Formats: sequence, structure tokens, C-alpha cells
Amino acid sequence: MLHQTIGNLQLLSNSGTHCRIGNNSVRLLPKGFKLEVEFSKRGTYSSGERKFGVIRASASQTSVVDPILAPSNNGPHESHKKSNEAALILIRHGESLWNEKNLFTGCVDVPLTKKGVEEAIEAGKRISNIPVDMIYTSSLIRAQMTAMLAMTQHRCKKVPIIIHSESEQAKAWSEIYSEDTINQSIPVVAAWQMNERMYGELQGLNKQETADRFGKEKVHEWRRSYDIPPPNGESLEMCAQRAVAYFKDNIEPQLLSGKNVMISAHGNSLRSIIMYLDKLTSQEVISLELSTGIPMLYIFKEGKFIRRGSPVAPTEAGVYAYTRRLAQYRQKLDEMLH
Repeated sequence: MLHQTIGNLQLLSNSGTHCRIGNNSVRLLPKGFKLEVEFSKRGTYSSGERKFGVIRASASQTSVVDPILAPSNNGPHESHKKSNEAALILIRHGESLWNEKNLFTGCVDVPLTKKGVEEAIEAGKRISNIPVDMIYTSSLIRAQMTAMLAMTQHRCKKVPIIIHSESEQAKAWSEIYSEDTINQSIPVVAAWQMNERMYGELQGLNKQETADRFGKEKVHEWRRSYDIPPPNGESLEMCAQRAVAYFKDNIEPQLLSGKNVMISAHGNSLRSIIMYLDKLTSQEVISLELSTGIPMLYIFKEGKFIRRGSPVAPTEAGVYAYTRRLAQYRQKLDEMLH
């Protein structure tokens, strides 16, 4: 019944029972246990598939509950027990090849330039002492490159691993069978909802070509209005609807559970999220500019998002004075690495 309903049950010789439930793994030691499972409607993707969540596992002796690829409870990372504080890092991807050429990129999937790679590495240095438990990116390579390159600079030395859930075969073929390796990994979720605004018929054109084809005033209106889309494209409002909905349904619950989250995405999808976090008006958000490769730090505390600006350097004392929790995390890293 467990297999049919929520997952697979596997006996592990003398080590107990291993249960795979959606994206969660539960190991229960052999001396009798009770497993309580609850269906969760939160985290529903556009495909309409429903996720399952493990609420609690209890045993007469001992039980261990580990989300797949969850950071270890040992070492500098904080416990994933419900916390009233978590860090949220937003990074706009580094310069792309079409940024360099001054072309409308939108949802065309182009990589970073050499400068973009350097920007991503520098962003990683700036957040190298801030805890990261989960990473979300768009489905576009420039955002994924930025996240991966940034994490090469993090002092925790954990490995970001993209979660492939597009098919059962993809899940099976990317399975990790070492608990130690899982504990030294950070899950990376790629979601199309975090993609850049789709510019429709402007994609691939430079500013001059666009002005010649459609007129300078019309192009300015498409670029700087909130609710007017270019031909066959998205307005900022349409981009915000998908990005903010995904943030509320999938990312905010992670923050509520105490996980520290990094989002590597794009100018317009991040502007949309910042509009939600900072409660900006439609007029305020259209004038918001985000530089490539510059991380923005928020503290999620007691249900509120507190904007803390951008860390200037990994050693800047002010970044870690924002909260005692960040200061303690940095201290633990120092102790572990020295």
C-alpha cells in the first residue's frame, strides 16, 4: 500500500528500512516504527502533479529523516528544524553573449561571456560566508552557470547538484547512493517560471534594429511599461505572475522551514520577486535596475522579508553583523576550515 500510494520501501539488511517518498528519503531503524505521511498541496508545479511530504517519522528506538540532498545537520549548516530566520540571496546572472552584443535575449538560451564568468565568481566570493541550503535557477544556461560558478567560491565546499525530475528515468539515473555524498551536496532546482521575460518578436534584435522596425517610441513603451507586452511576448506583469506564483508556492515554504535559499535568475524575473518582497508598486518596479552578478541579501524573519543590500566582499564585517545567526555561521566556517 505504501508503494502504491507514495513511494518505495526497501530493506537494507541490518541497517533498517529505507523509504523513498517523492523527493524525500527516510531511514528507519529496525525496532518497530510508525510513519505518518501527509499530502501537501504546496509546491504544486504547472504540470498539476501533486507533491508528497513527510511530516514525521517516529520509532520505538531511533529514526532518521533526511530530505534528498539535504545538507548535513553536522558542521556549519543550521538544522532544518523550523526556524524563525533564514537567508535569501538573489543574483542576476552574469553578462551573457547577447548582453555583450546588446541584443534582446529573453528566453533564448545563450551562455555567459568571459566577463559573465568572472562576475559569477565574484558574486560567489561575496556570499561565501552566507549559508545556502537550496538553490533555484531558471531553466536557462546563463542563470545555471552563474549559480554553479558562484558556489565554487563558497567556503562550505558543498557541491551543487541539479535535480532532474522531468521523468522517472531521469530521477532514477541521477540517484545518489551515498549518504555522505548527499550530505555534502546542495540541491539545485531549475524552473522555467524563473526564466527571463519572453520578448517575443524582439528576441535576437538589437536596439537600433528594433527601433527601425517598430519605432523608437513603441520600443520604449514595451521596455518600460508594466502591462504592455511586445508582439507575441510577455509584459513585466505577465512575467511577474508566473515568477511570484512559483516563489510563493515553492521557495517561500523552504524559507519558512528554516532553509537558506539562493536564487540565480534574470533581470525581470528577479524584479518581479523584489516587487513582491519589497511591496513595490507597478510604477516603482519598472524603474528598478539590477546589475549583472551582484548578489542581493534578504533576511526572512517572523514571516517578513528584510532587505539587507549587497555584500561588498566576503570579509566585510557589516554583512555578518546583520543577524547573530549569520555571524555564528561564519564563525563555524572559520573553526571548521582553520
